[in-house]
Amino acid sequence: MTNSLDVSKLGANIGAVISGVRLGGDLHPATVDAIRAALLEHKVIFFRDQHHLDDDGQVAFAGLLGVPTIAHPTVTSRGDTVLPIDSRYDKANSWHSDVTFVDRVPKASLLRAVTLPTYGGSTVWANTEAAYDQLPPPLRALAENLWATHTNLYDYVDGHRDAISDETRQYRAEFESTYYETEHPVVRVHPETGRRVLVLGHFVKRFVGLSNSESASLFALLQNRITRLENTVRWTWQAGDLAVWDNRATQHYGVADYDDQPRFLRRVTLAGDLPVDIHGGRSRVVAGDASRYSDVVTPDVVAAQRVPVG
Repeated sequence: MTNSLDVSKLGANIGAVISGVRLGGDLHPATVDAIRAALLEHKVIFFRDQHHLDDDGQVAFAGLLGVPTIAHPTVTSRGDTVLPIDSRYDKANSWHSDVTFVDRVPKASLLRAVTLPTYGGSTVWANTEAAYDQLPPPLRALAENLWATHTNLYDYVDGHRDAISDETRQYRAEFESTYYETEHPVVRVHPETGRRVLVLGHFVKRFVGLSNSESASLFALLQNRITRLENTVRWTWQAGDLAVWDNRATQHYGVADYDDQPRFLRRVTLAGDLPVDIHGGRSRVVAGDASRYSDVVTPDVVAAQRVPVG
């Protein structure tokens, strides 16, 4: 039941730790509902001391919160449902929301710590709903009418590709093996809360209708709003930790400050819907078919919980 579930906020705008629950696929429905509500409210939630979880248990718990996708649209050689986050191949040390280069942006992700460095290796999340709410009216009006092109081709290493390892080069070749390009609204309406959120991150190539230089300047302006420190929470991983985040209302950044130590985590992703802008327009596919990655899963929304979007 939920009477032992404790939710402790980590910051005013984002993050909470949930204790009093042993995660798995057999949770009481009331407990699942409480976890879902905490996720929508706090954007990213953390569970300590889940040492009993393995891949099967993680997937079973994920299935209570949504519909798991396959591990990744392009990186298919390392797992079917659970994606290894392995520092030997890639360090996601830039701000992003997961897999925004496809049309069906994932609902949520669940990340479980397996092997951790002795120092560093934390992850930071940012609240893109709070960032939208904080925009001054002129910037808000601009953002609400912008669309951005997202692709799975981006500058991973700031031009220093010669310095990367063969393992990393092979991983990134697989990441780019099928080209995806999608146009998303910069402001989408969250399908469960009805709140407005910003959709940006490192998969953005440019803004539709703007030049590359204009896009770069505007991207920096809006992206910096998302990553203001008061909109973020930084999590120092411990063995047995599981983090769950609302991928539709957050970005995250894996901090690569652990030298060459091993860092290994396991991620399960939940299928999402097609983003919708404040005028009712839906995200548009330019290239790539993501139907194998996941179905489009639209949550049931109680009309009374929605805020006006017109």
